[in-house]
Amino acid sequence: MNILKFITAGSVDDGKSTLIGRLLYDTNSILDDQLEAIQRANRKNDDGTVDLAILTDGLKAEREQGITIDVAYKYFQTDRRKYIIADAPGHIQYTRNMVTGASNSELIIILVDARKGVIEQTKRHSFIAKLLAMKQVLVCVNKMDMVDYSAAVFEQIKNDYQQLAANLGLQDVDFIPVSALKGDNIVHKSERMLWYSGESLLDYLENVEIHENQAANWRFPVQWVVRPQTDDLHDYRGYAGRVLGEGLTVGDQVIIYPSETYSTVKAIEFNGLQLDRAENGQSVILHLTDDVDISRGDTIANVEKQPKFERNIQANVCWFDNKPLDTEQIYLLQSHSKLTKIKIVDVLYKFDINTQEKVFDETIKLNDIGRIAIKSAENLVFDLQAENAANSQAIVIDPRTNLTVGALMIQAVD
Repeated sequence: MNILKFITAGSVDDGKSTLIGRLLYDTNSILDDQLEAIQRANRKNDDGTVDLAILTDGLKAEREQGITIDVAYKYFQTDRRKYIIADAPGHIQYTRNMVTGASNSELIIILVDARKGVIEQTKRHSFIAKLLAMKQVLVCVNKMDMVDYSAAVFEQIKNDYQQLAANLGLQDVDFIPVSALKGDNIVHKSERMLWYSGESLLDYLENVEIHENQAANWRFPVQWVVRPQTDDLHDYRGYAGRVLGEGLTVGDQVIIYPSETYSTVKAIEFNGLQLDRAENGQSVILHLTDDVDISRGDTIANVEKQPKFERNIQANVCWFDNKPLDTEQIYLLQSHSKLTKIKIVDVLYKFDINTQEKVFDETIKLNDIGRIAIKSAENLVFDLQAENAANSQAIVIDPRTNLTVGALMIQAVD
C-alpha cells in the first residue's frame, strides 16, 4: 500500500482544519477518546454542530484563538492508500511553518473561500508551491454552502486561478467545489451540486497519480556505515541510506563523493532480503565490490550522470529566524547528513510573494524568501532543483545557537 503525503494551505478561516476534520470524521478515522475530547471542548459552529477543526488544533493558543499556528500532522488510511496530512497555518507570519510542512509533501490542497475568491494568500501559497516544486496542486473551493452552491461562482474562481497557475508555471492543477462544514464533496458526492461531475475529495486522493521524480541521475546519500564487527559478520560492510532518483541496480558503476573514487554495486539489502534493484525513495543497504573509504555524509552517485561538485552556488532561501540573515556570519549548511561551513556572500534579491516580482533588497528577515549566493568551505555534492529536486534541498543552521534558520533550494552554480 503506497503513502500519499499532502498539505492543506489557504488564508485564515478558509476552513483548512475543518476540511481535515471532516475527512477524518466521515471516514471513521477518529478514535473514541478524540470524539470525547471534541465534545468536552464544547466549541460549536454557528449552526450548533461540533467544530471539527479542533481535531487538528493541538496547541492551547490555537484552541483559544480558533486559528492554526503550527503545522499539525494527522494520519489515516483507506483500502487504497495511507495518508499523512499536514495542516499548515494561513497567517503570513507563519510562512516558515508552511514551507516546512510543504517540503515533504507530494500534493498541496489550496483552499479558496467561495465568497472571497483568489486573494493574496492564495497567490502566496501557490508561489511557495512553485518554489518547492510541488508535484500536484488541488484547489478546493470551500464554503460553497455560503454562496448557494453556485456553479457560476465556482467557474469564476476556477478561471481566475487558472490564470494565476499559468503565470506561475503550475501544470498539474485540479479543482473541486466543497463545503467542509456540511460535508459536500468531501467523502461523498454532493447532492446539492449536481452540476459538478468530478470526484469527491476522498475519491480524488485515492486515485490521483503523483509523478515521482524519476531523474536518471540517481543519488544515494550515506546515512550510516554498517559494521556489526561480530564473529558471524566480521567482514560485513554496508552503507545505509535512501535512494533519490530513478533507482539503482546491482552491477551499476558508481562514483563516491567527496573522494571521487569509483566502484560497483555488489548487492542491495532490504530488511535482510537481497534485491536486484532499489527504487526511488527506498531505504536500503548497499554493498560495493571495493573496500572504499566511505563515511556518513558521503554520497554514492550514478557514474554516468554525476552530480554537481562545487563550492559556489545560488539558492532560493526561506528565512526562519527572528534575526535577519547576516552576510558577515559563518553558517552551517546541512544537506542530508553532511554538514559544511558556508558564508552567504550576497543577497541577490527577494521575492514579493504577492506579486511574484523580484525586489532588490539586501535584508532577508523572518518569513522572507529570496535568492542568495553562497560560498562553502568545501565542495558540495548537489543537483539543481530543476534536475533533481530531492538532492537540491538543504537547511541553514546557526552554529552559535544550533537553530535551523533557513531552508534552501539550490538553483544554479555561481
